Amino acid sequence: MSIFKAYDIRGTYPEQLNKEIAYKIGRAFVSFLGCKNVVIGKDMRTSSDELEEGLIQGALVQGADVISIGLCTTPMMYFTVAKFNYDSGIMITASHNPAEYNGLKLVREASIPLSEDTGIKEIEVLVKKNKFPLPASKGKIIQKSDILDDYILNALSFSTIKKLKKFKIIVDYGNGMGALVAKKFFTHLNCKVIHLYEELDGRFPNHESNPLKEENLRDIKKEIKKQKADLGIAFDGDADRLFFIDENSNVVSCDKINALVAESLLKEKPNQKILYDLRSSKIVPETVEKNKGWPIVCRVGHSFIKAKMREENAKFAAELSGHFYLQDNYYFESPFFMIIKMLEILTEKKKKLSELIKPLNKYYGTGEINSEVKDKDAKLKELTEKYRDAKKIFFLDGISIEYDNWWFNVRPSNTEPLLRLNLEADTEKLMEQKRDEVLNIIRS
Repeated sequence: MSIFKAYDIRGTYPEQLNKEIAYKIGRAFVSFLGCKNVVIGKDMRTSSDELEEGLIQGALVQGADVISIGLCTTPMMYFTVAKFNYDSGIMITASHNPAEYNGLKLVREASIPLSEDTGIKEIEVLVKKNKFPLPASKGKIIQKSDILDDYILNALSFSTIKKLKKFKIIVDYGNGMGALVAKKFFTHLNCKVIHLYEELDGRFPNHESNPLKEENLRDIKKEIKKQKADLGIAFDGDADRLFFIDENSNVVSCDKINALVAESLLKEKPNQKILYDLRSSKIVPETVEKNKGWPIVCRVGHSFIKAKMREENAKFAAELSGHFYLQDNYYFESPFFMIIKMLEILTEKKKKLSELIKPLNKYYGTGEINSEVKDKDAKLKELTEKYRDAKKIFFLDGISIEYDNWWFNVRPSNTEPLLRLNLEADTEKLMEQKRDEVLNIIRS
């Protein structure tokens, strides 16, 4: 299986991704973009140092200057490229994947991501050919180790109220990069913070740094109850995603967080566009419209959402996977803006998180259900034919079918023989009935 994926480069170390391949990718990346400089950052994985060496050597040989920022979160790399007008950037990380994985996230100027449609395929071809033009001269390394303070000041600049309530917060970093920023960031806020698994450790000795998996949230949930905390925050490995857990230790779905933040942003300034991924509850567009905003549905994937935000001049966007994007922050993932915004909302509303979420739990959803399917295209055609009487059918990402009182989306996995179902209905009984009906078609 290729390490060149839809949104990034990712594979196991050292079998699929190693220093030699990183060197070739460094050369291919600079050759493809024709960039004069490239920001390179890394996470705390045990293989990141070696990949960094290969990547830097490849970029230098190909004639680009390397701005080395060392250990950082993925949004810190994005911030460095966009804020200081560098030509491009590469983050060495496998995000939320287990310890044996590593990878690369690639951006061009303004931190615009490269995807398989905008450069990753071409870079794969160049790596396989392994023939690069020799530049007039080699690049040089520039060490830049002062990004953290600038990044934190940038995050704090989005605060709109002077005095936050003093919250008790549990934060689980999963031994990932979030601790690098958050421990310093929280010293600026009037909060009591209890840090879990704050030591940077790419072996992930306590649990995987993937908050999408319920088993990775057991410890933070226990600690919220034990400490009687106001809320919990769980980061993934490279800290471009986060999840909020309420005071009762219930994980809050990111589409409900989108609705809450959209309401707040639209009260500050109405008639703005808010993006949501097509797996989201219909409470999101309803909330946006109710607060005089413009909801825009978008396909799943950070490169698509960032491009759509730029195209639509959208204020804010969210994915169910815990990515939150802000126009005022160069359109990239903004986890620390989200923390401040959520604390502001809790302060202003004078309610607990569960109380704010309760009215948004209006509909009944299945969550994402994966099914192994041999012929994905044939199943999508079968579903289209079966539900051709729907109120609305569209093919933005797989197939989306909408009726008055229920809807579903089925989309194919980019890397596995899977179809992913998300379905929602006005009642729990209807949700269960339609879930079983659609799954029966997919799995028959």
